[in-house]
Amino acid sequence: MNSSSGRAVPTGPVATVDQFVERMMVRLEDVLALAFCAAVALNFINVIARYIFNASIHGADEVQVQVLIAMAFLGAAIVQWRGQHLRMDVLVGAMPAAMQTFVRLAEVVFVVVLAGFVLAQSTRYTMQMHSLARTSDALGIPVWFSHGLVALGFGMILIITLWRIISVRGERS
Repeated sequence: MNSSSGRAVPTGPVATVDQFVERMMVRLEDVLALAFCAAVALNFINVIARYIFNASIHGADEVQVQVLIAMAFLGAAIVQWRGQHLRMDVLVGAMPAAMQTFVRLAEVVFVVVLAGFVLAQSTRYTMQMHSLARTSDALGIPVWFSHGLVALGFGMILIITLWRIISVRGERS
C-alpha cells in the first residue's frame, strides 16, 4: 500500500505515469514554496520600508495575492494527487464495507462534478477577462491570470481524479 494515498502501489504503465506526475508535483510544490518565500520576503521588506522609511513597494500586495491564489488552487491539486486532503471519516469507518464503498464512490462522483463545474465556469470567466483585457490597478497584471489559476487548479483536480478512476479500473482487470 502507498502510505500517502492508501492505495496499492501500481506497476507497469500506470506506475510510469504516476512516477512522472509525482515528479511534476514535487517540482510544482518547490515552485510554490519558493514563491511563498519570496512573498514573505516581499511583505517583510514592504513593512520595513513602510514603517521605517515611510514608503512602500508599489504593487507588493498584488504580487502576494497572486502567490496566495496559486498556492491555494495549484496546491489543492497537489493535495488531491497525494490523497492528503482532510477528511472526517470516523463515521464512514464505522459503516459496513458496502456502505463505505458507496460513500467513497459518492465522494469521487462529487469531486468530478464539482471540479468539472468550477473548471467550466472559471474557464468561461477567464476567457471573458482575457477578451476585455482587464488588468490589475497597481501593476497591470492581467486579471485573467489569477482566474486562470483557479481553472488550472480545478482542471488538474479533475484530471487527477479521472486518472485515479482509470488506473484503479486498469489494475483490477
